[in-house]
Amino acid sequence: MFRHTKGANGEPLVKGNEVTGFTNSEEEAVQLTRVVPFLVEDMLKASGGRFTRGEDWASYVVVAGRLVTGQNPASSDAAAEALLKMLK
Repeated sequence: MFRHTKGANGEPLVKGNEVTGFTNSEEEAVQLTRVVPFLVEDMLKASGGRFTRGEDWASYVVVAGRLVTGQNPASSDAAAEALLKMLK
């Protein structure tokens, strides 16, 4: 999820943008913090993203320009709706 994605300027795509993704606490709840190669929340922050979040397991979507991010699987519908709205 955007780990190695760069913008046209060569900087991380998320740098300076408000973004969301699977939170560290959600990873901990499903006992994956020692299984996955990186934690999405930490990676987005390290890449310069302005990480925001909703309640664990709730739908939460962030739209920053043409970048749409969802916090977790519960955010899928809302993220798709945001993308469809953007395409109209």
